[in-house]
Amino acid sequence: QVQLVESGGGLVQPGGSLELSCVASGDSFDSVHITWFRQAPGKERGGVVCISRDGGQTSYATSVKGRFTISRDKSSNTVYLRMNNLKYEDPGIYSCAATRKYCAGDQQDYEAWGQGTQVTVSS
Repeated sequence: QVQLVESGGGLVQPGGSLELSCVASGDSFDSVHITWFRQAPGKERGGVVCISRDGGQTSYATSVKGRFTISRDKSSNTVYLRMNNLKYEDPGIYSCAATRKYCAGDQQDYEAWGQGTQVTVSS
């Protein structure tokens, strides 16, 4: 089973950028799709962007389309989330999760979760 560790969160001004990383260990990274989730303060956790196991398919929430970019590097078992033009509505705990159902809407379909990394947007 895959294990996931996120990093790269921090404090950024509106309009700024951050790049999050999700590093996987274990022997099944190539067989899982990855979704980045965000949990904003006082809100439920929700999916932000998905990437297929081969990296050939991606899906973005409308709120981040054109600003966020997801990618994966097979050689380093890493999924990246590049976040540009960050807005006041983007903060939260960002977690990556692994699933065998691409962009699964039911969080019970995810077999592994990272611990999350905090993103704060403030001037």
